[in-house]
Amino acid sequence: MDITTIQDAQPNNECTQGHSTPVPIKAVIFDMDGVLVDSEPIYFEIERNSFAHFGASVTEEEHHTYVGVTLESMWRQVLDKHRLPDSLEETLVYHKENVMKSMSIHEGLVAIAGLKRWLDWLLEKGIPVAVASSSPRALIELIMEKTGLARYFDIRITGEEVSQGKPAPDIFLYAAEQLGIAPAHCVVIEDSRNGVQAAKSAGMRCIGFHNPGSGRQDLSRADHRIFSYDDLWAVKESLPFEAQLPAKSKI
Repeated sequence: MDITTIQDAQPNNECTQGHSTPVPIKAVIFDMDGVLVDSEPIYFEIERNSFAHFGASVTEEEHHTYVGVTLESMWRQVLDKHRLPDSLEETLVYHKENVMKSMSIHEGLVAIAGLKRWLDWLLEKGIPVAVASSSPRALIELIMEKTGLARYFDIRITGEEVSQGKPAPDIFLYAAEQLGIAPAHCVVIEDSRNGVQAAKSAGMRCIGFHNPGSGRQDLSRADHRIFSYDDLWAVKESLPFEAQLPAKSKI
């Protein structure tokens, strides 16, 4: 399998101490959509319907560039690029209502395969975790509850809480602050080019998650890349984790 792992990835400067000793990983920050739950294909369909409603002929290539950004950022760009007469407020209200209605009744919202085993292992090792997603707060809470992931994540950061969304580093820096962990000691798991750029700009390690449902994403800036949580599980003992919390048993 063509997987770039911890062992063969070339570390970035912020990921090492001196010449050989890796900086310990003290926390893991997860994106949500495409990383915790395979929701991007669902969003793509909802967004296509909203684009059509407002008369925007968005190509598949353009659509993929919006993965990882906030809804506000996406609609600002769509309104500007396609010269639509509608207001940002109008499009956001319409689209958010569609998203919440569709996601609340969708029966296919489940955690990505292998994720809960990974989260249980981090819990047992005393490694704190957080969610940092561009999605609105209400949607994050809905997905956390429907997938059963809420019990793992006490810290849930939304793009609405920072001045600049991904690809700016703000959301990950704020997540690190809430965790009480320096950015260099955090690793981010991301499935989008915008998310990877945000993580690297924050001075964090980044694991790029190749999820086909997230479209064609350039994850080349990630320190290492995986295709499933089984890939990550296979190399977990080689990661320089350093416990920050008392180790716990599975929830």
